[in-house]
Amino acid sequence: MSAPASPDIAPLLSLQGITKEFPGVRALSNVSLNIYPGRVTALVGENGAGKSTVVKILTGIYQPNAGDILVEGQPTLFATPQSAEGAGVTAIHQETVLFDQLSVAENIFLGHAPRDRFGLIDIGKMADSARRILAEIGARIDPSHKLQDLGTANKHLVAIARALSIDARVVIMDEPTAALSHKEIEELYDLVEELKAQGKAILFISHKFEEIFRIADFYTVYRDGRMVGEGPIAEITEPELVKLMVGRDVSQIFPERVHNIGDEILRVEGFEHPTEFAEIEFTLRKGEILGFYGLVGAGRSEFMQALFGVTRPSGGSVEIEGAPISIGSPADAVANGIVYVPEDRGRQGAIGALPIFQNVTLPSLAQTSRHGFLRLAEEFRRAREYTERLDLRAASLDTNVGDLSGGNQQKVVIAKWLATKPKIIILDEPTKGIDIGSKAAVHAFMAELAAQGLAVIMVSSEIPEVLGMCDRVIVMREGRMAAELTGADLRPETLIHHAAGIREANA
Repeated sequence: MSAPASPDIAPLLSLQGITKEFPGVRALSNVSLNIYPGRVTALVGENGAGKSTVVKILTGIYQPNAGDILVEGQPTLFATPQSAEGAGVTAIHQETVLFDQLSVAENIFLGHAPRDRFGLIDIGKMADSARRILAEIGARIDPSHKLQDLGTANKHLVAIARALSIDARVVIMDEPTAALSHKEIEELYDLVEELKAQGKAILFISHKFEEIFRIADFYTVYRDGRMVGEGPIAEITEPELVKLMVGRDVSQIFPERVHNIGDEILRVEGFEHPTEFAEIEFTLRKGEILGFYGLVGAGRSEFMQALFGVTRPSGGSVEIEGAPISIGSPADAVANGIVYVPEDRGRQGAIGALPIFQNVTLPSLAQTSRHGFLRLAEEFRRAREYTERLDLRAASLDTNVGDLSGGNQQKVVIAKWLATKPKIIILDEPTKGIDIGSKAAVHAFMAELAAQGLAVIMVSSEIPEVLGMCDRVIVMREGRMAAELTGADLRPETLIHHAAGIREANA
């Protein structure tokens, strides 16, 4: 439980009257924020509320058009990321920005490596310092290993170690648990308590309310670029916080569904991979939402990537509407009506340097061109149709995807594949890292697609989402199907029992 909030404590870092404008859009309007030493302030808001812009101002990437940044009450200018680091401000971002070809130690100390008396990088001292920081956060990682040899969770721990490698006074955690297992999340909570004990001021950004209410002392809520509420976390309830975020009551997260399940459209038999999964067999019907649940390392995403042709299975067969098909590449999958929205949308789902409309139409250029020439009006029409249905929020369809919030990037990726008019859509963690309002929009659209006869496969680690959206659930454990559940068997404890391999699954 967080320490009780003290109204007498002075903030270590404050934002006052901050406004930030971009061409055609005001991202922040007269917002404030207080971060206290030895305390956690949760910054809460929907995607597009202005949280990412504030983080970039605090880390010197953006400079505000108006307002003040105060450190211990003194006006301060963070003209560059280096000046923010020099003031002791560090950030752990949701999407890790690291370099696969460098070692763990080199990634941790990139830009501020220790030097010897000749001005050269002191490799030994850097490795020792990296080992110490990794040990402090409970990461059993060899500093000499190349980053490319690590899994997603360990890469995230390296990013945390990098953020802590400077003499930080203010630690910004932006969705820090997004790629971590349950055990690693508990270790992160312990780390937060240790940082608080050291007197560090922590800004914690998360869409997971259980995290916010577990570790935060204070909250600040942004909505549409404005600050709409703040105070001690002990003085607000979850429904009240949701109402501040979205400006309305959200009593029903999951939509009422029209169940229109039709004929079998997909049959998978004997699907195997030498190292990732084995003996995967199931069917899928039109209008059905089939869930895949499992703990980290269960092999769900690896199987979906093989079904989409990203990797090659060592055995098994696939039938679409009773006809055998061969999937040797993603192009084969798309040609047969199968599309895949990946979990890692930043690297696999979209091209950040391209505008929204080009991302949406990229897989369906044949439908937006004539005689080899692209029809710009048709590209915009198609992009507008699908982004509006997903309630995407952006200044215009010319906005680069890399400039969007995480939730809006996810909507672009979904829109991109829906524009190909598929028969089957695979959604891998479709609401990971997005806010409650965006989740509701994605859930509603999934229900609409299923009602129209599209077959949906959803991979999710969130039990409420699995139970709230799926007609049937396949539980995977260690690369194999552990159970197939429907109806009264779809209960939280049953999912956990099968996923964890507990014998009393049906008790």
